[in-house]
Amino acid sequence: MTSRKIRLAIVGLGHMGQYMIRLANQPEFQPDIELTAICESNDHSLQQCREQYPEVKYYADYQLLLDETDIDLLYVAVPPAYHHDVVSAALRKHIHVFCEKPLANSLDEAKRLLLMAKEAGVVHAIHFSMPHEPAVRQAEKMVAEGAIGTIRKLDLILQFPSWPREWQHNSWISSRRQGGFVLEVGVHWIHVIQKLFGRITHVQSELEFPEQPDRCEIGVRAKMVLAGGVPVHLNGMSEFAGAERVSLVVHGTAGTIALENWSELYAGPIGQPLQPVVADKQLGEPPVLKHVIQAIRGEQADLFDFHDGYEAQVVLEALRRPESSQLVDVRECDIDI
Repeated sequence: MTSRKIRLAIVGLGHMGQYMIRLANQPEFQPDIELTAICESNDHSLQQCREQYPEVKYYADYQLLLDETDIDLLYVAVPPAYHHDVVSAALRKHIHVFCEKPLANSLDEAKRLLLMAKEAGVVHAIHFSMPHEPAVRQAEKMVAEGAIGTIRKLDLILQFPSWPREWQHNSWISSRRQGGFVLEVGVHWIHVIQKLFGRITHVQSELEFPEQPDRCEIGVRAKMVLAGGVPVHLNGMSEFAGAERVSLVVHGTAGTIALENWSELYAGPIGQPLQPVVADKQLGEPPVLKHVIQAIRGEQADLFDFHDGYEAQVVLEALRRPESSQLVDVRECDIDI
């Protein structure tokens, strides 16, 4: 691709769609990105955006956007149930795709999108950003340096007093079909675990649901196993009195590292209390959008593609839709590409 600006279109004006609009309009991205078109089915949201960015083309139909605009990159921020249709439409036109997590709303959909992306020969990225964060990078560095010895066990804690959280103003986030904290939050940590500690090979999951048949889980208890045999225990719950907690605790033969509430890092030797660890901010990476731009321009980029998205989806669907009360070998879902 030439050095001209990359023409970006955004589908979906929810929390992440709005974030991407603000990001694309920051000075550091202005030399590289031209926000060309926006698609949103909600008239009120579309009108609000139109008033703020009048120079952009607006659509209520993503297919019409793809047919009528000449774009290089499509950012997909619609609910998970619509990922497959929107992404596949872009791939058929050989447009680069930057998709919100999870990749799709089922394993079959995720597989089709991965195969289509490979065939299309375009940049295909998932918005997994946590492995780029300084606290995660610091924890990875500490583990690699043997700060806590050999890994014995991982504990993943997902606790939400209420779900959806107060700032999540949409209907699908609490639906059983395409919502729930296992999908919305858990997929981030599935990806982090597999990037830092290796492949999750086995999954056993038990879900607790409310009486309403269309509502998402309110509890999850699961055991996963890494390729080297290390166990990963997941304990998740919503609808209770208390504080939100989203944490990954890594126990080793010489100590423990804890990533508490996304970005607070703690560590300590065996028998001692955990102490705060200040993460080196220089370990962090710029926003994933920067890496997508670099990949489109044929430059070195540190991003996570649809293959990463598929591998996370394999574990995610085993957690969300358990088919057995026993540990299941999820490697049976591997794709040879």
